[in-house]
Amino acid sequence: MEYMIGVDLGTTSTKAVLFDDQNQVVAQANYGYPLYRDEPDMAEEDLDEIFVAFSNALGSVIRQANLAEGNKITAVSFSSAMHSLIAFDKDWKPLTRVITWADTRAVEFADDLKKSGLGQEIYSKTGTPIHPMAPLSKLLWLKNAHPDIFQKAAHYLGIKEYLFHRLFGTNKMDISIASGTGLFNIFNQEWDAQALELTGLKPEQLPKPVSPYEYETKMVAEYAAVLGMPADTPFVYGAGDGPLSNLGVDAVKPGVAAITVGTSGAIRVVSDKPVIDPKGRTFTYALDKDHWVVGGPVNNGGDVFRWARDNLFDAEKSTAALLGRDAYDLMTDIASRIPAGSNGLLFHPYLGGERAPIWDANARGSFFGLNHSHTRANMLRAVLEGITFNIYMVSLALEEVVGSLKSIQATGGFAHSPLWRQMFADIFEQPVTVPESIESGALAAVIVAQKALGEIDDLYEISKYVGKSATYQPNPENYEAYRELAPIFIRLSRQLQTEYDNIANYQRKHNVK
Repeated sequence: MEYMIGVDLGTTSTKAVLFDDQNQVVAQANYGYPLYRDEPDMAEEDLDEIFVAFSNALGSVIRQANLAEGNKITAVSFSSAMHSLIAFDKDWKPLTRVITWADTRAVEFADDLKKSGLGQEIYSKTGTPIHPMAPLSKLLWLKNAHPDIFQKAAHYLGIKEYLFHRLFGTNKMDISIASGTGLFNIFNQEWDAQALELTGLKPEQLPKPVSPYEYETKMVAEYAAVLGMPADTPFVYGAGDGPLSNLGVDAVKPGVAAITVGTSGAIRVVSDKPVIDPKGRTFTYALDKDHWVVGGPVNNGGDVFRWARDNLFDAEKSTAALLGRDAYDLMTDIASRIPAGSNGLLFHPYLGGERAPIWDANARGSFFGLNHSHTRANMLRAVLEGITFNIYMVSLALEEVVGSLKSIQATGGFAHSPLWRQMFADIFEQPVTVPESIESGALAAVIVAQKALGEIDDLYEISKYVGKSATYQPNPENYEAYRELAPIFIRLSRQLQTEYDNIANYQRKHNVK
């Protein structure tokens, strides 16, 4: 048998999925790592912990492939979280941990850049909104807050590029990841001179931009031995997790949106060219040079559901364990007993600041409309609805840029929940389809590898492998309630935004992490 492996480098875990030659899942392994929040607004990962998780996940599925029996791994390909930044000295010793997309310590510098005309000018060339998530802002923060690190830094990579450097000694970045840095001109597909001048970087401090279809075949012997695979196995660079999520659920036709809710979330559509929003609300990232993903990301997805589990439903965690059930399944059962609209309780899910649609790292979460009749169950359903309302707000901005949406393909952890799927269908008033392959990012990475190796002619081959497990139609009894509440949610988000800076500064003053 011949196999390919799709590796999904996520924010809190790395997953490896083994596919057979019919693109069917044979095995998978997932290893987690902590997100360090040692100070307010920090969100970092440890390089060695990520490398160990990657090695364990990859090694696990390689063992399950039974190479000793004559089977073969024909390629390993990657889907990767975007916007990470790591500084290295001239000898390639790391000067920082992985500064992730969720780190918002650059908020002051992003805000200053947004207020100047220069921010919109750079966005119009890079397609990356001005926000602390982007390496552009992180570099401005490093330069001003940690000049000792900035002066020593000779190289900057993201997490996937670090893994390739460690395995192969390379210094490259695929254009998909590069397009999310805020430093890459998406029109000439080179590092942008104006962005480099602003940050004080030289082009040689950044990796060489390469096609997502480029691959390496000369792995360091030590790591090949640890992983248990031939050193000449092709490792394909692949692309960012957002663009590959669209490909992985076959959301590549006009008007077909992909919605992903994992730790964070996003809504995206595919265009044949870069599309810039005059208001700077949406991103444009490359899948490859001919496919561009336009959309908006949100910070607050499944991590907010986890917050509700840990802080509002701690007792149910123990109950679920005793019953042999998943705590989230038990919670969604509880939430399903509450009518749509949570009896007039709204929740703004901005526990980690927010990217689209408000692009405000100082945003904070809140319940609105609480009265004596509301229970924990109301609060739980309001949390799920608040995450969904927020992504609906992003979709309204997206439609201004790319036109109306016709249908939704859903993926990520929320796609396991029938309640949440129906909630999206009702709030968006659009059919929501869940593909059979939940491992859409890994599958898409494998499709990229097959094109890289000449096994297929184009990416649209993926439609053969993405079936439908279910389609949810809007329920008129529910969407009438949501039609009333959505405008209140949107207006309220604008009104509260006038005070986000003040409450965030208070929290920083008192070291609230």
